[in-house]
Parts: sequence; C-alpha cells; structure tokens
Amino acid sequence: MARFQKVELAEALELGPNWRHFCYVLLYAPNPGMLFDRIPLRYAVLMQMRFDGRLGFPGGFMEMQDSSLEDGLNRELQEKLGEAASAFRVERTDHRSSRAGTKPNIVAHFYTNLLTLEQLEALEASAPRAKDHGLEVLGLVRVPLYTLQDGVGGLTAFLENSFIGNAREELLEALRDLQILEPGSFSNLKIPAHTLRTHGT
Repeated sequence: MARFQKVELAEALELGPNWRHFCYVLLYAPNPGMLFDRIPLRYAVLMQMRFDGRLGFPGGFMEMQDSSLEDGLNRELQEKLGEAASAFRVERTDHRSSRAGTKPNIVAHFYTNLLTLEQLEALEASAPRAKDHGLEVLGLVRVPLYTLQDGVGGLTAFLENSFIGNAREELLEALRDLQILEPGSFSNLKIPAHTLRTHGT
C-alpha cells in the first residue's frame, strides 16, 4: 500500500508527467437545526459512500483536458454530484493540503468549500441523478458533529467506519481548523486509536 507524505502545492505541481493528480473537497454549510430539539447541529458536512464501501470526499482524477486542478475538480463534482454542483466553484484559495505517494505515483489534493445550506441541500437532491451515482458513488452522507450522552454515539461512532486514504485524518483536521466543532469538543472526543495514522490512498 502506498504511503503518502504531505508536500507543498508548488512542489506537487512540479512533479513530472508520470504522476497523476487526484482532487477532492469537503463541502460544508452552517446549519441552525437541532437534533431532538436539544442538540445543535451547527454545520452540515458532506462525505460520500464510495463504490468500494469506504467513506471519502467527492472528487476524482484530473484528465488531459483539465486546464488546472480546480477545473478538473469542478468537472468531477458535476459528474459525482449532478447539476447542482454548477451553482458554486472550488477555487485555488480553497486548497488545504497535498500528499504525494508512490506505487503508483499519485498526488492527492484536499480542498474545503463553504456553501449555503440551500446549496448543500440542492446537492443532496441532485446527487441521485448524477452521472456516477450508483456506480462510483453510492450515496452522500452527513457527518454527525455531535457526541451523544453515552460518549460514543455521533462523531465517535462515525469515525469507526472505513475511510479511503487520509480522509479520516483530513476530516478531523478540517473540523478543528475551520472551527466547525464547538470549542473543547476535541478534548472530549473519544477518537479511535487508528484515526490519526497515515493511510495510503
């Protein structure tokens, strides 16, 4: 299994033609809703169930006709999420990190993009009509950002799922850095021991 190491974006873009670039994005939106009328949802964060049964973020490999990483990513989003993905655009300023791995030579580029709740709900509605629905994508899921009274239900239980590559680690980094979780949530979160290991894609 390939081992992926973080690299600077400029360094990643200088890699030769034998490298393939894979771009994906965490899409999120403020959500004022309440679960059971007492648990604030705060945000809606989207992930997808992949064809291999693992969780990941929407995106895909860049192709020859793509003029930039972002052009390729936005093309992939329309294929994975349907026509509602044309209502917004992921830009270079949304880039968060890049990781390079060998055998095969792949660079994975992670982005985050803030949407309105209406845009995110439109994606959920259009995704079943997308080109890749039922093929590469088996469905969208929202990440539970809360922890129930048992200390396990919610985000802790969600993190026990199988994730592709570094998706689990990238999810947690984004939740922390974007302050999507309430302050202090990470210190109270029972994170599975395997969660922050480096995974291959």
